[in-house]
Amino acid sequence: MQSVTLIIDRRLELSTKYKKLLESSTNKVIVSKDLITAIKLIQDKEPDLIIISDSFDDDLSDFCKQVRALTYNMRPIIVAMSKSADFNDRIKVLESGADDFLSEPVNSDEFKVRMTAHLRREFESNLDAKQFLPNKNYTLRALKRKLSEETPWAVLYISIENFESYKQAYTQLASDKLLQTYLAIIQASLNENDYIGEISENIFLVITDPIKAEKLARFLIFAFDSVANKFYAEHDLDRGYMIMQGDEYAGKRANFVHSTIGVLTNEFAKYKDTAQVLNALVQIHTLADEPNRSNYLIERPKISGEDSVQEPIYNNRIVIYETDEALSILLNTILNLQGYTTEIVNEYTIPENDTIPALIIVDAGDLEKKNGLNLCYNLKQDERFKTSKIIVTSIIHDKELVLNTGADLYLPKPYEITQLIKWVNEFVKEFNM
Repeated sequence: MQSVTLIIDRRLELSTKYKKLLESSTNKVIVSKDLITAIKLIQDKEPDLIIISDSFDDDLSDFCKQVRALTYNMRPIIVAMSKSADFNDRIKVLESGADDFLSEPVNSDEFKVRMTAHLRREFESNLDAKQFLPNKNYTLRALKRKLSEETPWAVLYISIENFESYKQAYTQLASDKLLQTYLAIIQASLNENDYIGEISENIFLVITDPIKAEKLARFLIFAFDSVANKFYAEHDLDRGYMIMQGDEYAGKRANFVHSTIGVLTNEFAKYKDTAQVLNALVQIHTLADEPNRSNYLIERPKISGEDSVQEPIYNNRIVIYETDEALSILLNTILNLQGYTTEIVNEYTIPENDTIPALIIVDAGDLEKKNGLNLCYNLKQDERFKTSKIIVTSIIHDKELVLNTGADLYLPKPYEITQLIKWVNEFVKEFNM
């Protein structure tokens, strides 16, 4: 993606000269011959470098103040060009917000080297120190520029799901290597006209051509799945999931990482601003996300129909299997007070109710019969309950035995009620996402 330089200069000959000196495959140069147009261009393009001459009637230092106030949130480099070589004029302009001051006439080679250095510093100041990718602010700036061009575009919203769980289980170093590997695959798939930047540590944005967007998404999903298994220990691969460690997450079952990609183009709809694009991307990305595998989804033309889209209902239903009567009454009362709809089941049988619970709390029972563990396994085999979250509480201190049944969390007895409520809140929220 090109950087953008804005030259604000009324003089045709000199502005054309400066543009020829700076324009390249990596730098797009725009010339404005009046201040009103310049302000509009600054808002639309958010240039990296603004070169202002004193060819206007307005005082140069005053205009520098206006531009700096207008660009406080993006902080471009501002270079003032003036026929004056007076020291006081230099000081006044620099104090007004300019980053550099050049007296005209200026040597062409010096001018080009100085501006290139400014552009390089601006770009490097917006790079993430770890991934060496443009940060979120710069990425949103690149997206805004693309929207203002009104040319065909596609945006890929790429994430590594379950990344935090992987980081906690395998350390920061291992997670960094996973990120670096995937980024190397993505970057090798792009050309000089494409752009890649980050939204967060494990979410990236790629701006590309709509013709190749779906092929790119399909390839990245395939490539990620091809290398992902190399980042796990053999015992985790044999087991099929990770077991979280540490005081806070001990006993939680965590799925392996996978990649989810949402793809948006301007072929079927027009987007006014970056916020609208990001909202649409997040919605598509959420629809694309599968619990245990990589997937992508690309926006298609919408077919309208009355009542064709219904708002999802928030599910706060919890089913409790607890053999200790006093404890079951306590759990029922406390969770009701928390706003949840609860049901106590006295036998280890699969519920017949058509309303699927968001969460099931199962007491594992005694070690010999394993009634609760068998129930947990059967619930996970039932298509109706595959998405329901399951917490297994147990006096059996073998978390791998418990988690192998499909439970999302092993909570050893005795446990703190506050600890249970924390997990209930987290799992119900996760179910409804």
